Amino acid sequence: MLDGIKAVLFDLDGTLVDSMWMWGAIDVEYLGRHGLEVPAGLQQAIEGMSFSETAIYFKERFCLPDSLDVIKAEWISMSREKYAHEVPLKPGAREFLEYLKAHGIKAGIATSNGRELLDAVVEGQKMTPYFQCLMTSCEAGAGKPAPDIYLKVAAELGVAPEDCLVFEDTPAGAQAGKAAGAKVCSIYDDYAKARQAENRRLADYYIHDFYQVLDGSYETLAQEQE
Repeated sequence: MLDGIKAVLFDLDGTLVDSMWMWGAIDVEYLGRHGLEVPAGLQQAIEGMSFSETAIYFKERFCLPDSLDVIKAEWISMSREKYAHEVPLKPGAREFLEYLKAHGIKAGIATSNGRELLDAVVEGQKMTPYFQCLMTSCEAGAGKPAPDIYLKVAAELGVAPEDCLVFEDTPAGAQAGKAAGAKVCSIYDDYAKARQAENRRLADYYIHDFYQVLDGSYETLAQEQE
């Protein structure tokens, strides 16, 4: 999987860190404050959107009176401490990051989350030494499945997209990585388990945890063999 790879680019939520459990509860609490219930399919509807795009979607769909800045500030307030102290790394992630650092392979994070929460979890998990680029979709200018963020992180690292390996847990993220020209490895996450068939169709590799990259037990998908 890592043959010829010069940089590894990670999605954050559901890929590098186990955080998706938290957002369902936040949606319930946040919309409940406005007397609303969470509609079916909400998470899938906002999948891949940047933090700002998600705020726009919420404001328009639920006719919220608050400004976009107030909406985002409330979400950050509800989740910052969890990102700093309760959100864990996915199994094998730290060991894999250590491997990349030891072998001189560059690493970056390309997330649809906001800068405040990205920084909170990176600092909370002491991941700063492993990464040469941290970027949000808001900073890149477009959310996934647009390839913008992966193209810009690759450029920031000085590596051609075709020499990058992207790790993602959702179809929108996998589409973004492939559209950028990178190889894509899909990682299992409980939140996206209903869409694993689509993830596998879009990706080049599939894993349940990062230990499988290190021990070579990852699955190579049909796209890689064509």
